[in-house]
Amino acid sequence: MRSELVFLAGIKIENRFLLSSTVMRAVRMLHINSTRTEDTVNRVFEEVGKGCYAHGELPEIVPPPPIDVLMIAPLV
Repeated sequence: MRSELVFLAGIKIENRFLLSSTVMRAVRMLHINSTRTEDTVNRVFEEVGKGCYAHGELPEIVPPPPIDVLMIAPLV
């Protein structure tokens, strides 16, 4: 059952890391202590599959600095 929910949510958010972080943020916000965590996770996956908790934009990727800048100058 959950694999179907994950699959449907994965269609809305293709990046797996972004999907897992989005789901866990929503679970932390929506979880009620008197309910099972599994039920909250399933409900969040259903809502992400419907498009309720998708992020608007991905952050811009910044390239790492060149390696030669990171090298330590030799001792003379």
